[in-house]
Amino acid sequence: MKTLRTMVALLLACACWLPAHAGRTCEPHAATPQSIEHGMALAAKVSQALDASGARVVLLARAGQDLTKYQLRYSHMAFAIKTDAGPWRVVHKLNDCGSATSHLYRQGLGEFFLDDPWRLEAAWAVPIPAVQAALWPVLQDTARLGTLHQSAYNMVGYAWGLKYQQSNQWVIETLALAMVPTGVTNRTQAQAWLQFNGYAPTTLRLGPLTRLGARVGSANIAFDDHPNEKRFADRIETVTVDSVFNWLPRAGLAAAPQQTSL
Repeated sequence: MKTLRTMVALLLACACWLPAHAGRTCEPHAATPQSIEHGMALAAKVSQALDASGARVVLLARAGQDLTKYQLRYSHMAFAIKTDAGPWRVVHKLNDCGSATSHLYRQGLGEFFLDDPWRLEAAWAVPIPAVQAALWPVLQDTARLGTLHQSAYNMVGYAWGLKYQQSNQWVIETLALAMVPTGVTNRTQAQAWLQFNGYAPTTLRLGPLTRLGARVGSANIAFDDHPNEKRFADRIETVTVDSVFNWLPRAGLAAAPQQTSL
């Protein structure tokens, strides 16, 4: 089995960050031995913890950027699945850097934590067995994974909107698809299931100057999908990792989140 140092050396041979973004800054960073070793060490620690949980599917989060001014701890959520071959694989949505276009990706845990995170910390929620059983076949099926994917990406997309879709939004809408495979075939139905089961988005308090600056400076930030009565009252309702972690145990869908860090 390759040692951590061997894996670091292999990764340095192609040391560049993926040209995709979600829950982290979108600036080019050259990989360094230290950053790669830290990312791989966190991935190994998470893998051991997930193995010990006995789960086959978890909802996994990273702290890609500093959101403390919004009282948020984590920025990006994904599904992690235990493959039959042994390693954990991550399934998630990322947007192309500098653009408002997104794609779905399958990655290893190492890749997931090599995106120059704000904080070397991970958190995960273990779904109850029935939810894991429902998610497992969906996460194995590339076609079903894309059923509710909307490529138009907006980092602060309206939680109940259809014009855009951000990464965390795709996760919970896909959860709805898995839970009601014959009753959820589109995003409207997925969001109805989420509302019926008590999901509540985070409300960000963003004034007009903040919104204008964010919109002008970033192609992947827009506010035109938010209802006027909420937007002009500085209430931006969007799907955050923290809101999902708060909701899952309350809805009886998963255990309380756990976390680990370096």
